[in-house]
Amino acid sequence: MALPVLIVEDDDALREALSDTLELGGFEVVTASDGAAALVKLAHTRVGLVLSDVQMQPMDGETLLAEVKRHYPWLPMILMTAYGVVEKAVAALHAGAAHYLPKPFEPDTLIEQVGRYILPDSDEADVVAEDAGMRALLDVARRVAQSDASVLITGESGTGKEVLARFIHRNSARAAKPFVAINCAAIPEQLLESTLFGHEKGAFTGANSQYIGKFEQADGGTLLLDEITEMPLPLQAKLLRVLQEREVERVGGTRPLRVDIRVLATSNRDLPTTVAEGRFREDLYYRLNVFPLELPALRERPADILPLARATLARYATRQQRRVPRLSEGAAAQLNRHRWEGNIRELDNVMQRALILAPGDVIEPEHLYLPQTAAKSAALAGNAANPATAPASATPVAAEPPAAPTDLKALEKQHILDALDAAGGVRKIAAERLGMSERTLRHKLQQYRGEG
Repeated sequence: MALPVLIVEDDDALREALSDTLELGGFEVVTASDGAAALVKLAHTRVGLVLSDVQMQPMDGETLLAEVKRHYPWLPMILMTAYGVVEKAVAALHAGAAHYLPKPFEPDTLIEQVGRYILPDSDEADVVAEDAGMRALLDVARRVAQSDASVLITGESGTGKEVLARFIHRNSARAAKPFVAINCAAIPEQLLESTLFGHEKGAFTGANSQYIGKFEQADGGTLLLDEITEMPLPLQAKLLRVLQEREVERVGGTRPLRVDIRVLATSNRDLPTTVAEGRFREDLYYRLNVFPLELPALRERPADILPLARATLARYATRQQRRVPRLSEGAAAQLNRHRWEGNIRELDNVMQRALILAPGDVIEPEHLYLPQTAAKSAALAGNAANPATAPASATPVAAEPPAAPTDLKALEKQHILDALDAAGGVRKIAAERLGMSERTLRHKLQQYRGEG
């Protein structure tokens, strides 16, 4: 399901005609009478595409395009004008417009182009980018998306590498075709080859039917190889051949099959070091690293912390069918001070916990359950459970509260156990809230049991 289309047109009759056309085409529509009104609408409404006239007063479509790209760089925008000349169209596309429609145009043409560029109503649809460095990165990503070049996305764990990969796919000519992602670290080595390349019936014990691999599933679209550096060396050689020849052969197959794919890859490792250590093929590295993009850590894009926190709150509050709480000044200050070693994934977990702990419509510092507030909450809970050990007054201190974990592994363990506790021990719910698979959660819990 797609997000609504925002129609910006100062001619009332034409605005109504455009609305009717798109609604008949199955799209949800919101409208604005000029550029200024559109910006107000965008501040309060999630939309999947802006369809704007160029000739408007007081703010024309080209000025609106610049404002949209400055504040909402992920949002596609189509411009319409009766004065369509080639120079204006080219300038608009260079400025970031997704498409340029010269009037008059057929209703089917409008529906087709809107359907091609509109964002889906999904968690990945919006890329929050208030930080100047992040906006610049998205601008580069949008430009490279127009090519078929392989892109290697690097960055720390939890920075949103798959989200950026989906952004590239949505902004490419392959947007209407499949986006297929595979986590090379999550699949056992013995199954990864058949998962990627597919297999024929009877190719090995247990192959009871033919399986179409990820390469074939992504034909015409984009294949994301997540955590590519975890791929075994023998399989790296086969992958290199596929990238060179654009042909794939199923396990147990007898003939190569042509595939038309664009390959994106991600890694949280230092690739040159991994290559130097002999754990990743140098020729494959250069084949994938046609266009490198490095995602900054969340602590390096401080202007995005609060917008990301608010967007996460809105997403989970909507799922829970409750009002979206606001962040108090104290909570906002604490979020800005935190180091975010776990990046956006850690922030996501913190905001989910805040929704669980906050009884009303305001998120306070104690609801964030960050390391310093976690220790404080644990101390308060212990005092409440055992009044005899509580201090007689606020001045004397009976004992130091237990130190909250500060290393990333301990923080992750705390987050996982807290989420499991909040979910009443139901692993499926906890995994969804943590943004990981049940299998990964099971593996983590086995590790913790082994550690006692």
